[in-house]
Amino acid sequence: MTEPPAAWARPRPGRAVLRLDAVLALVLALGATTTSLLYARIELIPEPAGPWVWALGIALCTLPLALRRIAPIPVAIVVSIGFFVCGQFGVPEVLIINICLFLALYTVGAWEPRRTAAFWTLATLSAALLIWLIVALIIASSTQDAFPGMSRSGLFSAYATFAVIQIITNLLYFTGAYWFGLRAWRAARTQAQLEAQGEELERERRTSAAQAVALDRLGIARELHDVVAHHVSVMGIQAAAARRVLTQDPDRAAAALTVVEESAHTAVTELRQLVHTLRTPDEEESSTAVGIAQLGALVAEAQRAGVPTTLIVAGDTRPLPMLVDVALFRVAQEALTNVRKHAGRGAEAVVRLRFEADAVEVEISDDGVTQRLDSSVGSLSPGALPAVSGLGLRGMRERIGAVGGSVASGRRERGGFMVRARVPLSAEVVM
Repeated sequence: MTEPPAAWARPRPGRAVLRLDAVLALVLALGATTTSLLYARIELIPEPAGPWVWALGIALCTLPLALRRIAPIPVAIVVSIGFFVCGQFGVPEVLIINICLFLALYTVGAWEPRRTAAFWTLATLSAALLIWLIVALIIASSTQDAFPGMSRSGLFSAYATFAVIQIITNLLYFTGAYWFGLRAWRAARTQAQLEAQGEELERERRTSAAQAVALDRLGIARELHDVVAHHVSVMGIQAAAARRVLTQDPDRAAAALTVVEESAHTAVTELRQLVHTLRTPDEEESSTAVGIAQLGALVAEAQRAGVPTTLIVAGDTRPLPMLVDVALFRVAQEALTNVRKHAGRGAEAVVRLRFEADAVEVEISDDGVTQRLDSSVGSLSPGALPAVSGLGLRGMRERIGAVGGSVASGRRERGGFMVRARVPLSAEVVM
């Protein structure tokens, strides 16, 4: 699960939020001034503070809140000092300044990124204000002018009850500020975590989509290479043969041109099938898909192209998964195309199809001149032609690897070249 970093902090507030805080601070300042005038009118405090103390206390409690999200701890300290000034020196205001202090302490818990500093700031300010309250209550208990008419005699006197209520109320006050601030911090962190997970999922979706497109392009490239390279090589060989014997042996030239025509027709048919499959990928096309059942026709085509080819089937034949079936056929098709291209005149080829208990294998070998890319070392074999690209062998490995198999290729000790593709039938293959 993706989480914000350990030193996670809320994003810096935008201008709109800062303007809102500034407006809130001004509204609280005006509200505190108004309520203090009303409290003074009803003589809530017999001897109120002087005007400058009055203004200083209210200003310290309200105006710093405009910066509460930018500097939570300094603002909380300044507001606490203002609260102390108002309470200690008799500023006639007890409503708005309590709201301001609660808001300042809440902001420390909700916005301060240094969590240890936030905790100790809240604990220190709460403890200091509670100690000030207790000291003030103790002093007031020995002053008859404070809270006149309230009994002070006995452990459970009216004044003692009043003092306990004040302490409990303030404990709930400070605890509530800390708890609500912590809840807001955790909610913001959870939101950031969800957004991070959403971004990661979106990146994975884009990556998966790009990979899917790349795999589709690779699959199309393999199919086009298998279809076009095979039939075009046949057409090229037969067309060259027809050109050489056109004047001396017209019948033989006509037979070669017939092979060219058939190869062109077959290539066009397979290309149409490929385009149709790409346009309607969800339709079942098993009846038109190529597979090892067409190996006999593939061998016959190679023979007509002038390459003596033999098909040998060993083991008990049985149905194969469609992708395995197509992959083995394409390997045989590409290998026979390479025989015509690189084995030289007079080369013979053998196609062996083996069914084993837990695997199926197709092997194509020839006895011609080795003029192709040596797949084992990735370099040209002796006598190889520089024009050979090796894309055919690479496509075989990709195609067989996609169905859980492997491809081995290389020169034979007796001369020629061999390609062997093996697919374990126990591997998980898409049917």
